[in-house]
Amino acid sequence: MLAVGDVVGKTGRRMVTKWVPRLVSDEGIDLVVVNAENAAGGNGLTHEVMDELLSAKVDVLTSGNHVFDKREIFEFIDDVPVLLRPLNLPPGTPGHGYVVVCKANLPMAVVNLSGRAFMPLQYDDPFAAVDAVLASIKNEVSVVIVDFHAETTSEKMAMAWYLDDRVSVLFGTHTHVQTADEQIFPRGMAYITDLGMTGPRDSVIGVKASLVIHKMRTQLPTRFETAVGRGQFSAMLVDIDNETGLAVAVRRILEYEDT
Repeated sequence: MLAVGDVVGKTGRRMVTKWVPRLVSDEGIDLVVVNAENAAGGNGLTHEVMDELLSAKVDVLTSGNHVFDKREIFEFIDDVPVLLRPLNLPPGTPGHGYVVVCKANLPMAVVNLSGRAFMPLQYDDPFAAVDAVLASIKNEVSVVIVDFHAETTSEKMAMAWYLDDRVSVLFGTHTHVQTADEQIFPRGMAYITDLGMTGPRDSVIGVKASLVIHKMRTQLPTRFETAVGRGQFSAMLVDIDNETGLAVAVRRILEYEDT
């Protein structure tokens, strides 16, 4: 399976369109999961942008704290099972927190969680939330993928140790900076603290650098704009044993555009 880090704006979408179909073909990838919460103009997701990503051989779209930034998402999020929002939002929140898809004649679950430390929204307990889902699908699937959208390394690692013997892959998103700690945990779960950003390379985590500098130097309200130009593609490729659901190989991917 291929997991792609936070897609930011038009540049990020271009990089998905460029790299995902190529990798699917070259590597024989069965499942592609992309975090798309910043894909439309740097914040949120529109129906048009969702369609663009899904047409680029993406199977499941995950998200995080920016998932509802574009109001139009409320018009369609309930109708698209492969578009996920954090599972541990309060009961009654529109959308889906997990999905089971059939790929290569095998049912696979993708779960979207949010951390709580230093996050802007009030989330329910992600540990309890994922426990409930795993209990409900344990007889249905053997391959489970988790996107843990969280700020701190410690919270992501704690969740990884908590889930090591129960899921196939756990990858972190949200910080937009790829970590160099891809690994397979002792009981067979592939892990990386953060996939990184798929978006504008010449930026401050996707935003025009001059605007971020201005805000930091003046402390004045500043309207952020998504950067453009050279892109980068951040992802992780995992080989999973379909019978056991265990990861057998993991590879971090970071590709840059030169021009």
